[in-house]
Amino acid sequence: MENAPPPAEELRLIDRELAQLDARRALLLARRGWLLQTIRPVAAAPADPARTARPGAETSPPSAQNVLLTLGGILLAVAAIAFTLVSWGHLGIGGRALVLGAVTVTALATPALLLRRGLVSTAESVAALGLLLTVLDAYALHRVAFPGTHPGTYAAVASGVLAALWAGYGPALGNLRLPVPAAVVAAQFPLPLWALAAGSSLWVTAWATLATAALDVAIALATKRPDVRVLAILGAVTTGGWSLLTGGWLSVSAHSPSLAVEPALLLLAAAGLALCAAWRAPASAVATAAVAGLASVAGVGGVLRAALPGEWAVPAYLLCAIVLLAAVRTRAPHGVRTGLAYASGAVHAASAIWAAPAVILTLLRPAAVLEDVWSGVPAQDAALWGTVAAPVVAATVAVVLRAAPRLLPALDLPRTTADCAALALAWSAAVAVPTALSLPYAPTLVLQLLTATAALALAVRPPRGTEATGAAGTAGAAATPGAAEDAGALAAPGTPATPPGAFAGIALACGLASATSAAVLGLATRPATFAVLGVLVAVNVAAALLGRGLPRAVVACGAVVGTAGLVAAAAAAAGLPAHQVALALLAVPAAAALLGVRLGRHPVALPVEATAAVAGLLAIVLAVPHPPTLALVLALAGVIAAGTSVRAERRPAAGYLAAVLFVAATWVRLAASGVEWPEAYTLPVTVPALAVGVLRRRRDPQASSWSAYGPGLTATLVPSLFAAWGDTHWLRPLLLGLAALAVTLAGARLRLQAPLVLGGLTLALDTLHELAPYVVQVVDALPRWLPPALAGLLLLAVGATYEQRLRDARRLRDGLGRMR
Repeated sequence: MENAPPPAEELRLIDRELAQLDARRALLLARRGWLLQTIRPVAAAPADPARTARPGAETSPPSAQNVLLTLGGILLAVAAIAFTLVSWGHLGIGGRALVLGAVTVTALATPALLLRRGLVSTAESVAALGLLLTVLDAYALHRVAFPGTHPGTYAAVASGVLAALWAGYGPALGNLRLPVPAAVVAAQFPLPLWALAAGSSLWVTAWATLATAALDVAIALATKRPDVRVLAILGAVTTGGWSLLTGGWLSVSAHSPSLAVEPALLLLAAAGLALCAAWRAPASAVATAAVAGLASVAGVGGVLRAALPGEWAVPAYLLCAIVLLAAVRTRAPHGVRTGLAYASGAVHAASAIWAAPAVILTLLRPAAVLEDVWSGVPAQDAALWGTVAAPVVAATVAVVLRAAPRLLPALDLPRTTADCAALALAWSAAVAVPTALSLPYAPTLVLQLLTATAALALAVRPPRGTEATGAAGTAGAAATPGAAEDAGALAAPGTPATPPGAFAGIALACGLASATSAAVLGLATRPATFAVLGVLVAVNVAAALLGRGLPRAVVACGAVVGTAGLVAAAAAAAGLPAHQVALALLAVPAAAALLGVRLGRHPVALPVEATAAVAGLLAIVLAVPHPPTLALVLALAGVIAAGTSVRAERRPAAGYLAAVLFVAATWVRLAASGVEWPEAYTLPVTVPALAVGVLRRRRDPQASSWSAYGPGLTATLVPSLFAAWGDTHWLRPLLLGLAALAVTLAGARLRLQAPLVLGGLTLALDTLHELAPYVVQVVDALPRWLPPALAGLLLLAVGATYEQRLRDARRLRDGLGRMR
């Protein structure tokens, strides 16, 4: 059954829907009209959507108009220049003036008519032609009316007049934009050209360019047009930069204070101009104020430099830079203060770099002692030019950096960064003092030791805030030997356990550099060697006991190095040969191993033992020329490593090292004794070692075959292999091959990696030794081309089956990995 609404209700519904459709249609029509207005300038779409749109123009009307106007202006300008330069002489004076004047007046008056009609681009082109014609008028006027005038003077006057005319012509017409920028460009020439034409000195020319720069600054600050401002700034940078360079060169070249006053006035005037610009233009205040600060330092410092000896020139400029820092405390704008601070910082940095060669020279001079150790006190060198002032400069910059963040908070200089730089510079000043003052040998050595001690003390000093809790933490930590690692950190969990990393690192680097230089310099005489090394060992030990963190481990390693040096020096002083000095050096790793028992898992233990191991390696190197002593050194080193392996934290690495050292000692001893049958000595060691390995495998099935059987097998197979390669008979290689084959088969049968690998390598090398003579004979009998051909075929075969070979290699690796 259909339920239709009453007619009146249905009519009301229909009217409402029609109204909604009309509103929707009106909205769509309005949107369509807006879209047509939007796309018409770009594509000029037709109103009828059924018609096909025509392709758009390649260039828009404004750009095409500009191109045409520019080309037209260029052609007219070329014609005007050709008329002036070529056809000028064909007319009389009246005709010349009438033609050129009429053309110029017409070109300058036409833009006014064009602007009234709204043709701005055309007016700009015609105005550009008029400006060019005024230049040609000036040239023609000089040729006709003022032929005797100096070209430079006339050019200066003409450029000034043209600049004034163009500056008034543009605003008079209103909408022309070209004349005013052209006037700014023309205004750059009058004063410099006048100075050059007058034959003035370089100083007067610099003042002329500075005055031009002042005019440019005034224009840049007064104008609101961006194009004019950019041109004025470029002009100010160019002319002002020339004045600054000229003033700086004149100041540096001055040989007396009176001659340095004139360039100083020029530089100070330039600084005042730049400072005024920085004050009025905050956007570029930092850079402009920095230029002002550098110019003032160069001017005043130049006068002081001329009044002081040559090597004190840098301190003179540095003094001016320090005075300049006072401006940071004024109420000047932030950008101005920042720029002045940057200028002062640049002078400080340059001064520090100037002092660096004296520091490097002091650190490297002791290297000459290495050519002849214990040959006597080196000759005293005279102070080089500039080295006397170097420590003064470095110390002054250090003091300023230390005080600047505290006295001048407006600098926003991070205190940690300033302290690090101040520390490095203070150390540099102390290091450079011996070279600067040409101190004798003993004071130089004492000063370097004091410098090293002070730097290391700063590197390992406890941080602020832990002194109060350090005593309680130390007392609690002293109850157990391994718990005394960082008492301050344990007592104050919220306080960092070390000083700031950068500061401690720089102090540590400075201390190590001074300590190294002092140690090398101490090699000049025997008493100095023992005294310097003794002091350094004591200082490093004290620093290791009192310090915290990473520097503590580094100075502990330094103590080990110094101890090794003392032992070697004592052995050398006793007249012992090098291989016996090696025996004495083994005392260092032995002492480190005993100390490691006391330290336990302390963070310093591992670096100390590693450094002592390097001393042991040096002992082995020294004993190499004497095989009997080398065997003894290797055995003693093995004993030390075996003793170290008793500790659980060192057991794996030290245990393997001990086994290697013992086996190496056995080989060297056999070789040194001239034993022809090493098996008589190695088999008694191999059999018990293998028995011990079997017992260990029974107790610990997870133990590796390398730790169980590797040392025992290596003890016999390797010496026998060396003996077989030097044996010309067949019996030893045969027996060795059979033994290696048996070991290989046993390893494969029992799935043990060590016997399989060691036996297989020994068997392969033994077989290669036996087949080598026959291979050589066969190769000699073959044609020369056959071996390369066979090698090429082999490479082709391997390349063709590369993937299969790779899979085979992986299976072999996996199979060996599954063995123990």
